[in-house]
Amino acid sequence: MSVILPVAKQGEDILKLKAAPVAESEFNSEWLQQLAAAMQATMSVREGVGIAAPQVYISKRVIIVASRSNVRYPDAPEMDAVVMVNPEILEFSQETCLGEEGCLSVPNERGQVERAQTVKVRYRTLQGDVVEATYEGFPARIVQHEVDHLDGVLFVERLTL
Repeated sequence: MSVILPVAKQGEDILKLKAAPVAESEFNSEWLQQLAAAMQATMSVREGVGIAAPQVYISKRVIIVASRSNVRYPDAPEMDAVVMVNPEILEFSQETCLGEEGCLSVPNERGQVERAQTVKVRYRTLQGDVVEATYEGFPARIVQHEVDHLDGVLFVERLTL
């Protein structure tokens, strides 16, 4: 059974920092595996579709993207959870879309955010392998939302008025 971690809330300093990259020596470590497992358990228990390490008080560039239908996002497409270490968005499509976002760190608040429809992202796996992947629609929105967390940006700072 994985540990459920406390989630940082809007206004806490950890959410305003630019997270540090995971170091080469940390790949394939017990520590990184446990962090990913605890993040995933925390996200699941709180009905999230993504989570970033700063949200659980770890200022490291680790996110999980896990689109699935749940109470908070009933129309979300199903995908396997992907752990992305040191993710970098390489390309944003010109085409954008508006969509509703919420955040585990901003409870009970949702709003419309304009995001790129498609993103190409490069990240490392927990073992350190390099992966490049393209995400579209809702999963692309999650990637952008979670990468924002790594740069100290909350979705409420991007709300479309």
